[in-house]
Amino acid sequence: MAAPSGRRNGGGAASLWPVLLLAAMGLRLAEAVSEPTTVAFDVRPGGVVHSFTQSVGPGDKYTCVFTYASQGGTNEKWQMSLGTSEDHQHFTCTIWRPQGKSYLYFTQFKAEVRGAEIEYGMAYSKAAFERESDVPLKNEEFEVTKTAGVYQWIMDTEPSIA
Repeated sequence: MAAPSGRRNGGGAASLWPVLLLAAMGLRLAEAVSEPTTVAFDVRPGGVVHSFTQSVGPGDKYTCVFTYASQGGTNEKWQMSLGTSEDHQHFTCTIWRPQGKSYLYFTQFKAEVRGAEIEYGMAYSKAAFERESDVPLKNEEFEVTKTAGVYQWIMDTEPSIA
């Protein structure tokens, strides 16, 4: 699986709450995965840029960094889950809100990996719930590079509350 070098494919609504998945070095479902590490953190509104960082693997070989700015509401509990393959050659980083819908609006976000290159990255404006499907961000809203997935706010996009 080649690392995406440009914008991802798909359609969707403006980002109200991103769900991010970064799979570094091509972790495949068939590979054995060690027990994931899940850490809760507060996403704080107010338009100020904040970051949350977590590392996994032997000697904290892999690091996932979530940098964001959001508006509206009050603090929300989010989670970052990191998992490695048994041989510690591959890892995943998922950033999500376990309570589902968020009332915060992200004006920007960036999910970055250190210690590896991204093989696959995806961001959603809405995650699947019951009979609904995931809603990926639009091509022009999300870009995957070798080390980061970046949300790019589009001024003429009207957000829709899900």
